[in-house]
Amino acid sequence: MATFPHFGTDAIHAGQDCKQWKSKAVIPGIFLSTTYQQDVPGQPDLYEYTRGGNPTRTVLQSCVAALENAKHGLVAASGLAATSMVLQMLSAGDHIVSVNDVYGGTNRFFRKVLSKYNIECSLVDATNAENVEKAITDKTKVVWVESSTNPTLQCIDIQAVANTVHKHKDVILVVDNTFMTPYFLRPLDLGADVVLHSATKYLNGHTDVLMGVLCTNSDSIADKLTFYQYAVGAVPSPFDCYMVNRGLKTLHVRMRMHQENAMAVAKFLETSPHVVKVLYPGLPSHPTHEVAKRQCKGYSGMVSFVLKGDLSNVTKFSQSTKVFILAESLGGYESLIDVPSVMTHASVPAEEREQLGIKDTLVRLSVGLEECGDLVEDLRQALEAASSA
Repeated sequence: MATFPHFGTDAIHAGQDCKQWKSKAVIPGIFLSTTYQQDVPGQPDLYEYTRGGNPTRTVLQSCVAALENAKHGLVAASGLAATSMVLQMLSAGDHIVSVNDVYGGTNRFFRKVLSKYNIECSLVDATNAENVEKAITDKTKVVWVESSTNPTLQCIDIQAVANTVHKHKDVILVVDNTFMTPYFLRPLDLGADVVLHSATKYLNGHTDVLMGVLCTNSDSIADKLTFYQYAVGAVPSPFDCYMVNRGLKTLHVRMRMHQENAMAVAKFLETSPHVVKVLYPGLPSHPTHEVAKRQCKGYSGMVSFVLKGDLSNVTKFSQSTKVFILAESLGGYESLIDVPSVMTHASVPAEEREQLGIKDTLVRLSVGLEECGDLVEDLRQALEAASSA
């Protein structure tokens, strides 16, 4: 749970008390040992084997739990490893209801992996909680949404969905909070049962670590997740835990700048004659702006837009930028361009992409921490170049 009244103080100090180490080192150490001495056979002290626990990992888990105002925090080797830990709580014949505009890797996991175990998934427009209600059956065990969907940035009314979910016994609500981060939104406070992050993105913030995070206030869910963390073994290295713990120290500062730059970029794009539509929750033109305004502290750093023309124009645009880099992923200090239809969401069937508005001309920007004027100018000249493709 949160230990200080303000987010930035928790980010820097939660789980970091240097008095817990005899050295009193201000910065937590990296404990690389894979095993730990036992004084009595079969009676380990705090740790036994690094898959089951590690001091560096404990520090990180304590910190992320505090940031999400959670009782329990766990980390995994990737965001999809964290996804797998949650879904390993299911049994053959169970059912999932998921927001339709979900990350392509999650969509692929539902369709290509869980389907092998007779676990079905219904994809619905979760911006309307009634759609979730209609999709829930007596076999449903998990409702899966994103705090801001990938890539059309729809903001789900988490409290409304939670109220719907909790009418049904044994159904849990999982919220992927990767895009918003706990700085802008804490889904557990709105009724979610589990919060997930790809810590590869904003939590680490430096594009150099692969990791996933899970947080919950439920002791029973935490016990199950801890078991799967140990039994399946998709745990991150101590060094990666150290890196993400370090990244968290500047999360609040970075997210303020990501949002400031993203807002400027979104407003500029709305004025461009080369742009059909801009999708940014902070703009009044976004269909879920009022939801975002009500439940979020801010709007984060992701901006999507539809470019005039076709894939050739998008290709020219992405090859003409000098600051923005054409690459997958997001949430680092550098600005990135993604073309979801052929990159992050290429595994989603074409007919589904069409229904969701993930056209070849949809561009997703992860707006970084560069100087705002340089970002806007870079987009301006690239849009000009794209218009002549």
